[in-house]
Amino acid sequence: MLSASQKFFRKYKSVLTVFAALVILDGAIWYLILFSKNSGNLELYFLDVGQGDSQLVNLTGGVQILIDGGQPNSEVLSELAKVLPANDSYIDLIVMTHPQLDHFGGLIDVLKKYEVGVFLSTGRKGEIDAYSELIKVLKARDVPYIIGEAGDVIRHEDASFSVLSPKPQNLLSKELNDTSLVMLLESRGLKALYTGDIGFSVEKQLVKERDLQAQILKVPHHGSRFSSSEEFLNEVKPQIAVIGVGKNSYGHPTSVALDRLQNSGSQVFTTEKNGTIKLVLQGEKVLILAEKPDAGVLLTE
Repeated sequence: MLSASQKFFRKYKSVLTVFAALVILDGAIWYLILFSKNSGNLELYFLDVGQGDSQLVNLTGGVQILIDGGQPNSEVLSELAKVLPANDSYIDLIVMTHPQLDHFGGLIDVLKKYEVGVFLSTGRKGEIDAYSELIKVLKARDVPYIIGEAGDVIRHEDASFSVLSPKPQNLLSKELNDTSLVMLLESRGLKALYTGDIGFSVEKQLVKERDLQAQILKVPHHGSRFSSSEEFLNEVKPQIAVIGVGKNSYGHPTSVALDRLQNSGSQVFTTEKNGTIKLVLQGEKVLILAEKPDAGVLLTE
């Protein structure tokens, strides 16, 4: 017997990813569409913050969740200023997937500018001075710090964020990437998997222990060759894969990771080529909007 999620995939496979608005419009019009105020639908933003990760989730009911903040510069503030209303100075939840600078550096400025309801991370301490600054700002702003681990679930109305990793043994790893929070968002039949910087070892663990199927994948570790294994992608079966990446000396996204993603049937977007990417769940369809729609990626119905 098919599960509810399997039925959803089967029923809406043909329309889920093809309802795309990657059209070339007048710049001002395009800007208004991409950065329009919350319509009441579920909205997923993959923010263009250069070589780093930052995603914003707007849940129905106006709840805003920021996952990571990129490098310690003004890029995340600039992107949030485009996405959030000018008079909106509150973010309900900030998630730091793991304490590496290209994921938490920008959060320091976010915490200084915005009121924040709760800060969620793993409890694993960072190894650089900027992490101490982050903790200092959290305390100064009196933002509650809560620790998340595998098995935890955050719920709001019809949406849930399930923490799939890390387990306590993952937090003991010398590799900070493998301590990343991995979270599965589920809302109205849509699933989006947020993966931090996990590598093959955590992917293998998740494949054994979890139902990973999700239509949308935040690609692990900026498209590193040590992430997005064939086995992992076969389980997730992403229809849309988004890579947070900018100019870098690591070769991200690597050709081997891109090949694996394309072979899995995913439509791949990168913030470097497509700018900020916005996905909107509208009834039974996902609307895909890219800041740079003429960057060589076109979808057809």
